Amino acid sequence: MTSTRRRRPTLDDVADAVGVSRATVSNAYNRPDQLSAQLRDEVLRAAKKLGYPGPNPTARSLATSRTGAIAFMLDASLSAAFSDPALTITLDALATAVEPGGHALLLLPGGEHGGPPAERVLTAQADIAVAYSLADDTPALESVAARGLPLVVIDQPLVPGAARVGCDDRGGAALAARHLLDLGHRRFGILSAQCLSAVRGGRMTAEAALASPFHDTRERLRGYLDTLAGAGIAASEVAVWEVPGMSTEAAMAAASALLRETPRPTALLCMSDQLALGAMAAARQLGLDVPGDVSVVGFDDTPSARWSEPALTTIRQDLGLKGRIAGELVLRLLAGGEPPEPARVTVDLVQRESTGRA
Repeated sequence: MTSTRRRRPTLDDVADAVGVSRATVSNAYNRPDQLSAQLRDEVLRAAKKLGYPGPNPTARSLATSRTGAIAFMLDASLSAAFSDPALTITLDALATAVEPGGHALLLLPGGEHGGPPAERVLTAQADIAVAYSLADDTPALESVAARGLPLVVIDQPLVPGAARVGCDDRGGAALAARHLLDLGHRRFGILSAQCLSAVRGGRMTAEAALASPFHDTRERLRGYLDTLAGAGIAASEVAVWEVPGMSTEAAMAAASALLRETPRPTALLCMSDQLALGAMAAARQLGLDVPGDVSVVGFDDTPSARWSEPALTTIRQDLGLKGRIAGELVLRLLAGGEPPEPARVTVDLVQRESTGRA
């Protein structure tokens, strides 16, 4: 009886299609510096057309068919990522959850266009992938799908069929905006996390920011703007500044420009505590009192929010719980379980000393 099962494409099939050697195809994945950009693109296009997902890293394992590794995909460089306290708290909790099983974390930093390079994901020796706060259009996600790896998403993007844990970004942002409205504020500025896949920065229209490929950025911005609109403050009246990256220095520069606008905002809504701390530092440099001249609200409730001077009013999400849930999802998928419904940690307003009456 003749089998109708389709044969899996091989490295030889790609080599034959392009008219090159096996070594050339292998180099396209493992040693891209050995090929011209044009030849490498030709090889990868042929591979995609044939349905060849790239070299199978587990086939190179001499001891086991499993690597025991978790590919943790970041949108930023390692140095930038580890300066983000929200990430480090989440990652620590995830690592603690999977450590008893002997699983290792393989960190894949973001490249020039956001997210780790697609070829790096294709060749990563890992059994499962975790996407941490990636843009909707990150090419690395296609590599995860091509390899058939299970996927856990922390925060973003929304990927059909993947396990996911996040928080109520829109609801949290609405709480922050409502708090400031209740204090009598009518002139608002927003310090936004990165809106575009390419790092830039500067003032944006609300319409442009809402077209961001980052789901959480869209949700938080929509929570701010919808709540302000309900109080009669149009989006066109709200200054939105994109901060390139998440460093305090970048936030200070953006906030300084925002606070020099006329009329000056009396309240700043910041999409992370890091951005809010930078905004308070910029206010001090400009001789402005927080909260006497400008009120500031963050998002996350990282430890620095409690230690800042003044202590930061912020939206709290349980980052440790989020990381533990992500670790449990990883273990569930590795054991062959099906992805459950998306999990969401709660958010609430923590009022401290960085906000006051307008």
